[in-house]
Amino acid sequence: MSDHHVVVVGGGFGGLQLVNGLKGAGVKITLVDRRNHHLFQPLLYQVATTILSTSEIAWPIRRLYADRPDVTVLLAEVTGVDSGAKTVSLRNDMTLGYDTLVLATGATHAYFGHDEWEPVAPGLKTLEDATTIRRRVLLAFEKAEMEAHPAVRDALLTFTIVGAGPTGVELAGIIAELAHFTLPKEFRNIDTRKTRVVLVEAGPRVLPTFAEELSAYAQKALEKLGVEIHLGKPVTECNADGVKIGETFVASRTIVWAAGVTASPAAQWLGVPADRAGRVVVEKDLSAPGLPDVFVVGDTASVMREDGKPVPGIAPAAKQQGGYVAKVIRARMSGKPAPAPFRYWHQGSLATIGKSAAIIDFGRIKLKGWLAWWIWGLAHIYFLIGTRSRFSVAWSWLWIYLSGQHSARLITQRETMREEG
Repeated sequence: MSDHHVVVVGGGFGGLQLVNGLKGAGVKITLVDRRNHHLFQPLLYQVATTILSTSEIAWPIRRLYADRPDVTVLLAEVTGVDSGAKTVSLRNDMTLGYDTLVLATGATHAYFGHDEWEPVAPGLKTLEDATTIRRRVLLAFEKAEMEAHPAVRDALLTFTIVGAGPTGVELAGIIAELAHFTLPKEFRNIDTRKTRVVLVEAGPRVLPTFAEELSAYAQKALEKLGVEIHLGKPVTECNADGVKIGETFVASRTIVWAAGVTASPAAQWLGVPADRAGRVVVEKDLSAPGLPDVFVVGDTASVMREDGKPVPGIAPAAKQQGGYVAKVIRARMSGKPAPAPFRYWHQGSLATIGKSAAIIDFGRIKLKGWLAWWIWGLAHIYFLIGTRSRFSVAWSWLWIYLSGQHSARLITQRETMREEG
């Protein structure tokens, strides 16, 4: 093994794909992440909505690389990069030297200048976010069961999701199913079928990145589940009592933010140009401008496709970028010519609407309904890590499909963001 040290910041899809691609390359790798687990983010909303448990979509990073002596895993948070000295600073005052640095630090919620909304409208990026949202959803029903005041009870039974991208649509569909089909027999003082699920989108349609016909199908499927959809009006106010949609106030005690993301501060660390979302505008080989030994992948990178459209911030894109950078590093180590500039291959877009409807956009091929839901499920099971996780998730979905019962309806996390009544 050579002394070449590759530091990878971020254990998401891009970071792990890169580490996997460097197996046998003869380099030393240090993988740094703020959490000790890799998260399968595409199914995070199913933890938030009581379908799956946390252990079914997350795996300890150390376990993944227990048989890779070339990989050192550190549980730490990066606070800065000195590209001149080629060092990475950690919050515990530790400094890591690197020969090659790969930043795969992801993104977080964007509140468009209203960060004060975050305590009452959490986003969905981490397991902590998912369990917080799950707790709030379940507590809302519990509080409504004991609430005597009709207006307060109605507010408790109103759930608002801001943003109608895939995450917002999937959350709205499952919360509606939970309220209208799973819970009615379990409560005595309230009728959970009267629950309001409000989906707000500032743009003209739900799922704006999908073809219009699929977007229209998704909207009809949501409305069939009882979801109220507000289009063309942004949220102008958000507090513990509810949201203001344009000029209309909706009393809602549970709000989820799914409207936008902003990149990690990687561009600030490096002192390089960034786009409006804070993503590093990378070179064609995914290196940072003027820093050939620093690469940026995944949601932290702004990458353009050949047609001039940006590469979407989804898991397949991050994995392709991580695998590409591994090839670049291998070529440099072996003295071989660098691979051709990165090209993104779009494998399709998928979204679910409840337990038996989905849409899939493969470009020329577009699917919707029951068949799309099964293909969506098989695709996600395939990309899960380990046989146990695949079996567990498949069984959870089959059980819900047959019985209508959600198995992960446990209130276990202490509420810290809002006073419990």
